[in-house]
Amino acid sequence: MKTIAIIDDDIHIGDVLEQLLHREGYQVLRAYSGTEALYLLSQQRPDLVLLDLMLPGLSGEEVLPKIQSFPVIILSAKGDVENKVELLQAGAVDYITKPFHPQELLARIGVHLRRPRGEEEGQVLTVGELSLDPLSRQVTVAGQEVHLTKTEYAILKLFLQHPNQALSKSVILERISLDTPDCTDSSLKQHMSNLRKKLRQASGKEYLQSVWGIGFRLTAS
Repeated sequence: MKTIAIIDDDIHIGDVLEQLLHREGYQVLRAYSGTEALYLLSQQRPDLVLLDLMLPGLSGEEVLPKIQSFPVIILSAKGDVENKVELLQAGAVDYITKPFHPQELLARIGVHLRRPRGEEEGQVLTVGELSLDPLSRQVTVAGQEVHLTKTEYAILKLFLQHPNQALSKSVILERISLDTPDCTDSSLKQHMSNLRKKLRQASGKEYLQSVWGIGFRLTAS
């Protein structure tokens, strides 16, 4: 049975969510503040977290970077695009604006729970001196840590899962869409450029190479 943590100080909303999730067969954990959430998640390992932003103590924005080992869906009345993009890039897997339809929430929860968790439980992905640890989400080149945005991380993980394989822009966008729904055809070029630059500066090598007429390929040579 899957377990979902509800982090929300609104008792009524939390009760409604808990009843909804129980009817669907989920176990539920509850926390009512940012500080309580961090303690709860240090003791328990839910399969997914529903996180409100306007929390007493630590805000949801402050809690999110500290719970990267769990899939986190933001539930918030803040609906502006910039705020959504910022939190998705900071590590949330999804963002749902309040008020929301219960069936939409259940559908999105189902999507993220069906996703393979191998990137969190599996082995470190390595090509040459480049490695990505899916559990810690740490990327290193020759032992030197490289700091990536959420979109850059998703792109690199995809290429490390398919080394020496040329991937087109359309394939990249499709494969990373759940991790980075804010990434578009027009923004992908800039994300790729930034990622290539970071890897080049750290290693002195061109790990991501252009493949004329197709897209890009990751190679250690």
